[in-house]
Amino acid sequence: MVARFVRWLLCLVGLAIIGFGTFYVVTAPSPLPASHWANLGDPDIKNGEMVFWAGGCTSCHAASGAQGDAKLVLSGGLALTSPFGTFHVPNISPDEKAGLGNWTLADFGNAMKRGVGKNGEHLYPSFPYGSYDRMSDKDVNDLWGFLKSLPKSDNVAPPHELPFPFNIRLALGGWKFLYFNDQPRVVLTNGDDKIRRGQYLVEGPGHCGECHTPRDALGGFIRDQWLAGAPNPEGKGNIPDITPGSKAIGNWSAGDIATYLETGFTPDYDSAGGSMAEVQQNIAHLPATDREAIAAYLKALPAR
Repeated sequence: MVARFVRWLLCLVGLAIIGFGTFYVVTAPSPLPASHWANLGDPDIKNGEMVFWAGGCTSCHAASGAQGDAKLVLSGGLALTSPFGTFHVPNISPDEKAGLGNWTLADFGNAMKRGVGKNGEHLYPSFPYGSYDRMSDKDVNDLWGFLKSLPKSDNVAPPHELPFPFNIRLALGGWKFLYFNDQPRVVLTNGDDKIRRGQYLVEGPGHCGECHTPRDALGGFIRDQWLAGAPNPEGKGNIPDITPGSKAIGNWSAGDIATYLETGFTPDYDSAGGSMAEVQQNIAHLPATDREAIAAYLKALPAR
């Protein structure tokens, strides 16, 4: 009887080891090789600046309330509250100790497009690599070149404050397995070049879905509700539906949307408020053709 129990116990232990090993292999960090980033050439700094504004880097990584040139000091420290705990935004200035000064393009590219840190660890998706993975390698290279031209900051952000089990990075591999991919959020069969450009900006560097799309209990997007509105991730109110069926902007024309993104004024002469005010100010740096492309894409979406 004892021998049978021991054999049964050993079988369970063996199965647990096999199961854990399989989970680790399937969900381990998977950075792109250094060779992937080796031949992109010199970055286009001017384009990198446009990618910077499209991505809204300053909204999270600059000091709270920063204005003017201070927005370009990416010292980090902003606290992002969530149902999973509080995330503290890191310093991404070129500082060698506190920021990314010792990173390579491959380190940066793998953080952006694979959600993998410099030391090979999974990054938390509070950093929206789930959107950034749709960016072109060229834009990542150009953005990296621009970031390296910005002022240094020696501010060190505090560590994340996450309860168990969310403080276990290994589990992020499971989250990636469920939700992380580079496929289009919606399939637009008749999209012209303008709409495809808008799709790239919205689904990629603009990461609009991170706030405008509802999430399930594990923090993944509800796929058939893309941009259909969601609870405010900061805990108060709701982020509006921005599809053509929206009560907020459904009756706006593409021109109305483009004007709003440029000026912050709605067709009713109201103005952008809350966190959207800063998003709009970032997008206002983009060329008019890009704002028009974003508007065209939003109008081409299926209504929710």
